[in-house]
Amino acid sequence: MIGILAIGTLLMRPGSFALANLWQYVLHIISITVSILICWMIQGYVKQLNLPGYTAYAKALLSIAISMVAALAFNYLISLLVPARFFFPENHLGLGYVDMVRRLVGSFFVAMITYIVYSNIDTSDKLQQTRLENEQFKQAHLRAQLLSLQQQISPHFLFNSLSTLKTITHESDTKNFIVQLSHVYRYLLNFNEHQVTRLSDELAFIRSYLYILHQRFENALQVSIDVPEAFNNYQIPPLSVQLLIENAIKHNAFSEEKPLQVSITTNQNQQLVVSNNREPLKVPVESTRLGLTNIADRFRLLFEQKIDIRKTEQSFTVTLPLISYERYHH
Repeated sequence: MIGILAIGTLLMRPGSFALANLWQYVLHIISITVSILICWMIQGYVKQLNLPGYTAYAKALLSIAISMVAALAFNYLISLLVPARFFFPENHLGLGYVDMVRRLVGSFFVAMITYIVYSNIDTSDKLQQTRLENEQFKQAHLRAQLLSLQQQISPHFLFNSLSTLKTITHESDTKNFIVQLSHVYRYLLNFNEHQVTRLSDELAFIRSYLYILHQRFENALQVSIDVPEAFNNYQIPPLSVQLLIENAIKHNAFSEEKPLQVSITTNQNQQLVVSNNREPLKVPVESTRLGLTNIADRFRLLFEQKIDIRKTEQSFTVTLPLISYERYHH
């Protein structure tokens, strides 16, 4: 861009090239280069500013106006500091009205060209970043499917078989188990179709999931859920909490005498906090950390938020951001 402006203005000026005018050419190129850099930095800075009440159009006009004034001030400064012999005759402007208008038009031209080029580059970068994030999200979503559904075989057949089994059994405990297993399976089937879910739906799924786990672990697994109803409509990637519970079970030794205690609560920052006591296995399970990585990737790609992981000798805590329905969809 600097080369185009410098060469273009040189080609349009009257007269011919001469070595005697070498310093005039140098000053001409320096003047254009510095003017463009000033406009570029100002427009980049204004674009990154958070200005409440300013639309994108208003911020664009503001950045052009400020950069134009800055370029104008720079040109006035060098005309005062640099001797006239270093300027092309037509470039050495005085302080009169006509000279002021010429400087103003030139500064506006430089500011506009810089803004157009900067905006095009910025838009291109954002489009490329969006494509990259979309591809990363597809991969993260696929990994989550593989983590949670890798044992799923003919899902609709199995779901229908559970429904049939529920109708033919007469034992209450068996019936309850089948009902809860059906709830779990229905949620897993819907997971394939949705990127986010309501927190209330995720916790309803977790309660059914815990019912099944308690049949296996009984009092060795103790999970408390204390989430106010005000958070029901907040959004969360599906299976996030389930993967954390599964992770706690996988990496800890527990029994009825020393139960695994999992707490699911919210904090004052509108975040979901999932915490468990730590009792590491004597022979640690080899961990790929795919579960935690998958959760972190989905929060980053869907909400542009980070999860917080804290591990001490006594506890393991993961804090998940909660996003309101209005914020996610608007």
